[in-house]
Order: sequence, then structure tokens, then C-alpha cells
Amino acid sequence: MTEPTASPGTGPLPTVHSPAARTGRLVGIDMARGLAVLGMFAAHTVPPGWLYTLVSGRSSALFAVLAGVSIALLSGGTEPHTGRRRTLSAVRIAVRAVVLFVLGLVLTSMQVPAMVILTFYGVLFVLAIPLLPLRATWLAVLAAVLAVVTPLVSFLIRSDIPIPNRLGYTPDLADFTSIEGVAEAFRAIVLTGAYPVLTWIPFLLAGMALGRLGPLGRKEPLVALGIGLALLGYGVSWLALYVFGGLERIVGLYRGKFPPRVVEELLASNLGTVPTEDPVYLLTAGAHSGTPFEIIGATGVALTVIGLCLFAERSRTTLFPLAAVGALALTCYVGHLLVLRAFGPGGLARLIGGHSYGLWLVLAVGALLCAALWRRFLGRGPLEWALHRLSALTGRVIVRGNPTSAENSTSE
Repeated sequence: MTEPTASPGTGPLPTVHSPAARTGRLVGIDMARGLAVLGMFAAHTVPPGWLYTLVSGRSSALFAVLAGVSIALLSGGTEPHTGRRRTLSAVRIAVRAVVLFVLGLVLTSMQVPAMVILTFYGVLFVLAIPLLPLRATWLAVLAAVLAVVTPLVSFLIRSDIPIPNRLGYTPDLADFTSIEGVAEAFRAIVLTGAYPVLTWIPFLLAGMALGRLGPLGRKEPLVALGIGLALLGYGVSWLALYVFGGLERIVGLYRGKFPPRVVEELLASNLGTVPTEDPVYLLTAGAHSGTPFEIIGATGVALTVIGLCLFAERSRTTLFPLAAVGALALTCYVGHLLVLRAFGPGGLARLIGGHSYGLWLVLAVGALLCAALWRRFLGRGPLEWALHRLSALTGRVIVRGNPTSAENSTSE
């Protein structure tokens, strides 16, 4: 069995000696990751509607949670690695972080028609390294605290700085040719960009906590927790907006420029942050809003999806194409962006007759078919293979003579 990746670009999940490997949970994790990939396809191609509302923001949050699961399992699972093994895990995670960071910059520089998440993921991976010794309880507590605190910190800091010229910004290579560009890129990555790490790290921590839990296979509590968090996040936000007058206050801030229906549409999808004109915006839970309610709700959805996919492992043969997409997540993610860049969303839409969901269906079916064939006959995806080899080689060079390392115990 080859080594799947957690979210675009992460490394091996459990080793053959880990509890996760013995109980076959990798297939369920791959399925969840596959759903996240197909959700990303939809978020980048479908028009506003039920499907866009369903996947927008939640697919990328699911990626982040799954990345945390992978990092936890790579670094020891229920028993965090110590000594040289932890060093090896840290090196491999760091290598992945650098590759994802640069790959994200390259894709954005190519002007692909999407807000590329990989650069932000790379920084999140680096931030996870000091947290590798932590166990599930501490990671869960830290995720819960930061889910509430970091949006408030972001709001306060952004209230005292100029509004960025480009909202939903993702850095590119050109930013690193000048001091001003580097400063803008740093601000976007940490605070004001499409996926600011300050408000995205709770997703990663939640996934790491899940990966540290021994009873990851206890699906019912996981699904129940996920549903509870989703209801808490989205439900309390709905009450605050529609019962306690939050929406009415926000409509008033626009001073009659937009009717309530248009304001609702504006709140439903954001570009990484909410306005700092009034704290009432923190009551929203729209996609990419970075508020406490969105973080809690999206984390709940992610845990629910993962739990349901663990249930679906019994149908692993039928759902093999979906799991294959998840195992080739980085390849599929980058591949669909390159396809969109080469043909343009409009060009592809014309080729398939302009159907609202036609472009997404073509990309989804193509990914399912190609990933299943590649996985069946060739194993690890091309980008996953390159990333694995590079991180493994770097780990061997830096951490020499460790016969019990995670690299030696990885299932191939």
C-alpha cells in the first residue's frame, strides 16, 4: 500500500505500526480528502447556488483539518515521537512546507483562476512543528481557545492598519523581489489574505488533536461532535443575525446602498476576513469570513465528513475512485488549476455547452477516472512521489543512522 497524502502536499499518514494503519482508517481519510478535492473543484467553477454555498470555505477547511491529522500521524500518532524520530518528522514536515509554499507562489504567479491555498498551507505546516510534542487534549484545548481568540486578535489588529489594496490576496513570486512586496506578502499570509494563518491555525490544530486520539475509529462520537460544533457555529450565528438584530445592524452600516437580500449575499462569501467597521461583522459565519462562528462551524462540518467517511470504509471497493482522488490530492488540485489556466473557465464551459455544473462535472469525472487508474497501476501520484522522495532524502541526510525512524517504517 502506497503512502497517501493528507491535504494537498502532506506526507505519509500512519505507518504500518500505528493503530490507524491496523484498523484501515487510511481509506476513510482518503475518501474525506477526495471529497475536499472535488469540493475545491466546485468552489472554483460553479456559479452561486446550493452547491457553491455547500462547498465554499468548507472544502478548504476540511483540507486544513486533514492536514493536521496527517501531521499528527506522521509524528507518532497517539504517542508523539521523541528524540531523533521527532527531529526526522520535523524535517520532513518542514520540507513539505517549503515545497508547498513555493508551489503556491508559482501557481499564483501563473494567474490561475483561483485563490491558491498552498502558500498559506506551507506556513501552517511550519507553525505545527513546535507543537508536535503535544497530545490530543492540549491540542484540542488550544484549537478551541484559538478559534475564539484569533479572530478577535485579527479584528483588533486590522482595525489599526490600512485596508489592503487587494482583498482575498494570495502572494506570488513578484512579491519577493522587493522589501515592500515581502512586507505585503507577510501581512497577507498572516493577517489579511485569502487564508490568513492567524485564523486558520485552529483548523490544523483540530486535525492534529484528532490524529493524536487513539479511538479515531470510534465514528459515532466523532460524527456527533462534528454535528454539535456545526450547529453551535452556524446556529448561534443565525440567531445573532436573524433573531437578535445583527443583520439589521449590518444592513444599516451600508446606509441604504444595498437591500437586505444583497447584504446577505455579501455576508455569505468573503475573501479571508470581515470588515472592521463594526464588531457586529464577527457574528457572521459566511465562507472565508474568519470569524469564531465560521471556524467552529466549518470545523464541525469537517469532523462530520471525516466520521461519515470512516463509516463508508466498508464500501471501499465501490468508493475506490473517490479514495484515489484523495490519495492524489496534490496532483489533482494542481492539475485542475493548470487545466483551468490553460483553457480558461469560459473556454472549457463553451466546449461543454455552457451548462452551469458541466465544467465541475467534467473536472470531477476526469479526476475520479485518472486518479483511479493511476492509483491502481502506478501507486503514489507524481507530485506526491516527488514530495515524498525529497522529504525522505532530506530527512536521511539530516538525521542519519536512525534505523527506527518513521521513514523506515513507512508502508510502501
